[in-house]
Amino acid sequence: MTATALQMNQSPYSEFMQETEVLLPNKQRLHVEIGGNPAHPTIMLIMGLGAQMLVWPDAFCRLLIDAGYQVIRFDNRDIGLSSKTKRKGERLNTLKLMGRFGLGLPNEGAPYTLYDMAEDVSLLIDALRLKEVNLIGASMGGMIAQIVAAQYPEKVKTLGLLFTSNNQRFLPPPFPKQLMSLIGKPKSHDENGIVEHSIRLFNTIGSPGLVDPIMSAEHARKLYNRSFYPAGVLQQFLAILCTGSLLELDKQIEQPTIVVHGSRDRLLPPAHGKAVAKAIKNAKFELIDGMGHDLPLYYIPKLVHIFTQQIKSLTP
Repeated sequence: MTATALQMNQSPYSEFMQETEVLLPNKQRLHVEIGGNPAHPTIMLIMGLGAQMLVWPDAFCRLLIDAGYQVIRFDNRDIGLSSKTKRKGERLNTLKLMGRFGLGLPNEGAPYTLYDMAEDVSLLIDALRLKEVNLIGASMGGMIAQIVAAQYPEKVKTLGLLFTSNNQRFLPPPFPKQLMSLIGKPKSHDENGIVEHSIRLFNTIGSPGLVDPIMSAEHARKLYNRSFYPAGVLQQFLAILCTGSLLELDKQIEQPTIVVHGSRDRLLPPAHGKAVAKAIKNAKFELIDGMGHDLPLYYIPKLVHIFTQQIKSLTP
């Protein structure tokens, strides 16, 4: 890639990352951070529902860079410092959409779908003048990554999927406590209220015994002060519900693929990851004992090893 074509500035959050904004041809503006040697192979990270790019831990990015990769993380549309969508029209019945989604029935009415978010990724790859990337997507980001790999195969060299799903019908639903902690409303929208809500979320969906309350509070405050746009979380959730099953797309994916899931994930139980791995030809599946729906420091070296070894072993 040619960073000189963009206005790059030092990231205020990571000393080894540079930040920029990229205006895409579809009028979306994405906030992007890039680190590492541009001559090295590129790993592009796609984050999940309602999560800013900083949810990719610095330690994870740093270790990927040290392993010999250029690393790119970005805010999806409707979150962080990227473009926001102002929804028009009638309010959708989310519970009804969730019921239909679980049965594999089609939904409509969302401002955009995961296919639009996958187009964002494809256009970002072009805008950064990258020929191809190694994609790693987490949760909703893994759903987006599946679409990118299937619909824009020439741009994806390898595919890494982390605690994600293809949303095929009859998969086990999220445990109620974990789901409500994600989509439930905080007691208040001031900083303390959001931090309290975030800590409760981290504790509920995270890896048991590995959620540090002090680090969680600091992280939540950093995210809140960087950007707070709850409407974007709902709209991304609607995008998932109005995209539906990715099963048929998975059957089109030919890139080397590794699917990683935590044994203690109660938001997307391991059956979701196993279904993705089963649907993608020759995909490998790895279950990490004790890990939940998060990226705790304890598991980061293992995750980096899994993804980088797969990239190295599955590419010439």
